Formats: sequence, C-alpha cells, structure tokens
Amino acid sequence: MALFQVDGWDLNTKQVSYDSANAKKEQKKKVRKERAKKIEQSRLKETENEYADYNIEEDDEEAVGSKQVSAEEAEKDAHPKKKVKNTSDKPVSKKRPLSDVEPASKVTKKQSDDGSASKKPLTALQQKMLTKLSGSRFRWINEQLYTTSSNSALDLIKKQPQLFDEYHDGFRSQVQSWPENPVDVFVEQFRVRSQKPVNAPGGLPGLPSDKTIVVADMGCGEAQLAHDLNNFYAQYNRKQKKHFKKKCVVHSFDLKKANKLITVADIKNVPLPDQSCTVVVFCLALMGTNFLDFIKEAYRLLVPRGELWIAEIKSRFADRQGDEFVNAIKLMGFFHKKTDDTNKMFTRFEFFKPPQEIIEERKAKLERKQKFIETETEKEEFDKKRSKAPEGKWLLKPCIYKRR
Repeated sequence: MALFQVDGWDLNTKQVSYDSANAKKEQKKKVRKERAKKIEQSRLKETENEYADYNIEEDDEEAVGSKQVSAEEAEKDAHPKKKVKNTSDKPVSKKRPLSDVEPASKVTKKQSDDGSASKKPLTALQQKMLTKLSGSRFRWINEQLYTTSSNSALDLIKKQPQLFDEYHDGFRSQVQSWPENPVDVFVEQFRVRSQKPVNAPGGLPGLPSDKTIVVADMGCGEAQLAHDLNNFYAQYNRKQKKHFKKKCVVHSFDLKKANKLITVADIKNVPLPDQSCTVVVFCLALMGTNFLDFIKEAYRLLVPRGELWIAEIKSRFADRQGDEFVNAIKLMGFFHKKTDDTNKMFTRFEFFKPPQEIIEERKAKLERKQKFIETETEKEEFDKKRSKAPEGKWLLKPCIYKRR
C-alpha cells in the first residue's frame, strides 16, 4: 500500500496519468475566458453609465473607443505571457531597404484627420452602443431647441457648435423615412410659379423696382433651399431668352454657419432692412418657445403682397387641424391664402402681407358689420394669453421624440 498519492501519478504502475492534468488545464482555460468576458462587460458598463446623463461635451466615438476594449484585447490581458507567433514565411528584419519603405502618401492615408494613427474597428457591441448614444444625443438636442427661447438656442450652439451638426445628422436620417421632404415641395412651388411672369396672378412676388425675387430662408439648416434654387434659376435662365430671365436672391439664416451660404442669426432679428424680401420661408423652423417673434420678423421683412410660406409637422398642432394656428398668424397681420394638408407628415401654409389699401378696405368692412371692436378684443386677448405662457406651450406643441 502506498504511503502517499500524487495527482497525475499511478504509483502501482509507475505511469503518468494525464486525465486529471488535462481536466485542470481545460478548467483554467474556461476560467480565463470567463474572466476576459467579465472584463469587457464591466468596461462597457462603465462607458454606458458615464454617458447616461447625455454628456454633450465629449465626442461619442472617441469616448467609446477609449473606454471600451475588444474581446481580443481582453483575452490578451488575461494571458499576459502568451506570445504571438510569426506566421509569415520570411523572418522579420530589423532594418528595411529603402525600396521597401512605404511612400508618405500611403502612410498619410492610414492616419486619421487629426494626425493620429487610424483607430481599430469597433466591435458589434460597441457599434450598437454608439448608435444608441448618438440617438440619445439627437433627442436631447432636439428637446433643447423646442423647449427654450431662440436666443438661448443661439447661445447653446455658439458654446458647443458640434451640436448643430449632430442635430442635422439625426434629422437627416429621420427625413429619409418620410414620403417627401418639405424643402423639395417648396422648390417645386418655385419651379411651377416661375412659369408665369413675376408679380402676375399665379406668379411669384418680386420687388417693385426690378422684379427680383428675394427669399429669406429662416432656420435654413444646411441651406438646401438656397442651393437648389440657385441651381434651378441658373438652368432656367440658360434656357430662356433675355426678356424672360428671372433674378432670384436667397438669404439663409440659422444658428451656425455650416457653409458659405448661411448667415448666423437669431431668426427673430435678422440683418436685413425693412421690406427687403418677397418670400419668407419657415420649413420646419418654428422651433423655440417664442416662435411668433419669428412671424413678426417676417412681417417686417416682406414687401406689401410678399408671401409667407410655412411647413410644420402635423402632430404639433394643438387642435390637430391647424385652424388655431392659422388664426394666430392672421392676428399677426397676415392674410391666409392657402393650406395644403395632403402630405401625411406635415402641413403647408401660404399667407401674404396685405398692402395698406387692402388693410383699409378690410377695416372699413369690419366697421360696417360692427365686428372691428370684436377683432381688436380678440387681438388683446391673444396677447394676454401669450404674455402668461409662451406660444410654444399651447399653440404648437414641441416636437419631442419618445425615449427608448
């Protein structure tokens, strides 16, 4: 009988038994893999917690890339002594001949825009988290723009201009799922009405002096309207004879100068003189709690008979139809011309600024019907209601996406 027994040895046969040793090795491998998996999950959890409060001052992709590690890196941490074999046929040489050195152009392509080495591709889990964080940031920025005043929004973008780009990246992905883009609808209106003379019935309004069509695109985003109209009228004039050419000037305003076509401004006060525009456009741009100030500014900018074009999301209207909204614009001095609600996503409105003679005629007509005092009373009540609560809380609901 043996006095002692050692794992892995059979003292009777004096032969080595590898069953127990192999089982221990497999167990150690399993433990190492589980440890590597826990390391990755814990670091991903730390990153998720770090961005849960919408930290808008850091770049998502850089943060995720610096805080998270791939499964391969975690496995490497679990095996610090593991060596990587050289799989190439030729031995690695410490010195390379000049002919083998890559040109500078190829080296530059491997570097990122900031001059650093290119980053490793993200894992599927990291990409999913990055998409989730990007969506959260878009919803946060969107909510800020709809629930604060226009001057607060301008201050926010001035301090953190990257928010403007992040918002429009998210907005662009939203619009792609729509049946049509409202900007394209406005461009089509210019195309159709340009077939008739300026200032003629059915034609576009132009300046009285030289019939120039002057457009103010308020809250222009990336100035797509200006870009498309510039291209359209350049092609239009090349096809027309000299007598039928049309001149169109587009002024684009938003919170950031995303390109050379844009002027930075709070759209309740833009740097243009009185009665200098013939068409003012708000394409999904009535954001902010004080959006009726934008309508006042449009009235100031427009020449008599100049037109106000508005497109807004249907779900924003408090009465679901937009009648209350139309009445509010009329109380600001505009006459209602047209409402188009054929689109499933948004409703389009057209108003015009009446000349003084039409204002006098309307006033006389109301006085004859003894309704002038009623109209003035309605205006006073509207102003009182607006002074108690901003119109962004009761006239047009903020367009806020549901949290997921």
